[in-house]
Amino acid sequence: MGHENQTREIQFHFHPFSPILEVQMFIFVLFLLLYIGSLLGNATISLTVWAERSLHIPMYFFLANLAVLEIFYSSTVAPLALVNLVTMGRIPISFAGCGTQMFFFVFLGSADCILLGIMAYDRFVAIREPLRYTLIMRRQLCAQLALGALVLGFILALQLTVLIFHLPFCGHNRITHFYCDVLPILRLACGDTRMQEAMIFIVSVIILTIPFSLISISYVFIIAAILKIRSVEGRNKAFSTCSSHLTVVLLQYGCCSLIYLRPSSSYNPEMGRVVSVVYTFVTPVLNPLIYSMRNKELKDALNKVVRSARTFPPVPLTSLQFSFSKDIAPSSTFSPSIATPQKTPQLLLSPFFFPVQNPLIYIIRNQEVTNTVETCGKNFLGGWGCGSSGNMLAWHVRAAEFDPQHHIKNKIKMLCPPKTEK
Repeated sequence: MGHENQTREIQFHFHPFSPILEVQMFIFVLFLLLYIGSLLGNATISLTVWAERSLHIPMYFFLANLAVLEIFYSSTVAPLALVNLVTMGRIPISFAGCGTQMFFFVFLGSADCILLGIMAYDRFVAIREPLRYTLIMRRQLCAQLALGALVLGFILALQLTVLIFHLPFCGHNRITHFYCDVLPILRLACGDTRMQEAMIFIVSVIILTIPFSLISISYVFIIAAILKIRSVEGRNKAFSTCSSHLTVVLLQYGCCSLIYLRPSSSYNPEMGRVVSVVYTFVTPVLNPLIYSMRNKELKDALNKVVRSARTFPPVPLTSLQFSFSKDIAPSSTFSPSIATPQKTPQLLLSPFFFPVQNPLIYIIRNQEVTNTVETCGKNFLGGWGCGSSGNMLAWHVRAAEFDPQHHIKNKIKMLCPPKTEK
């Protein structure tokens, strides 16, 4: 009971970077710019992938998930850090607030690292098995992998946070950091921390060592597969796609490994605070820059979205098209599918263009139908027009492929009987 009352009264204070106010203000402006750049860059990537249908593939699905994770990840740390920079660390954080921040930091950071490993697997499948890529990386599998990264990160973060904040805290509660990180909080505990240190090591191995090892193995096979590509253009495109991901991986895993994959006794608070700036402020900004600058498809899609937003107003129209499948019987040939609205003037012609286009294409490409229609074309086009009746004719033309001996001539003669002499 006494321990519970003690923890309720605990408040943590963050140690400022410098006692000089001008230095603190400079760091505040720098962090603020990095944070705004992270929000804008990652939001742009996620919205571009969402808006551009050509990017609805597994690689960009994971990239959009990574961008959303980076937004929440940096927002877990940045606001409180900015406030403490302005106030010189005079605003404390409660015991529960510090535990909440640590939980979300470990949760989102773990999911981020696991997702980078999943992205390496996606690139491995795309380069090693290009013909079976869409069969292997199905939409359902991609959703399961992304959800699995979140679930695993949640479980690890919950266990680690509960273990650390069950320790008794005594003495001074000034954190030599700008957020509630695992190791600085652990140094403030006055109980036996061996179990917590072992848990930190296990979590670090799971979210850092294992994914990085899988990424390294994947890139060995990826580079071997790229070197087998004969065309220079294809080889350059594969290297460009993978190098952007590899750059992010080295930054993220390299900096995190310097902090968490070393004994707690050798932890240096000042060095830990400086290195933490890289993976909390710098990396979330570099991710969208690296992926957008080194990825031609994403740059083209972004330019397309920007141009369409500037040039064309939204057009609330959709065109109803009918597609024919040879795998089903003629009685169920038509299957309606709503086309995606396009912000182009050509969409205005779709209700008038498609009824004329479809019968013309089918008639021109079928010689037997062309010969038959020539005998009664004037009567057909003159008397009935080329809209709905043309589509009826096109239906019978396509259905005739199943029964060419009887269907074509009988049905077309019913549609356009020979013109009788008066």
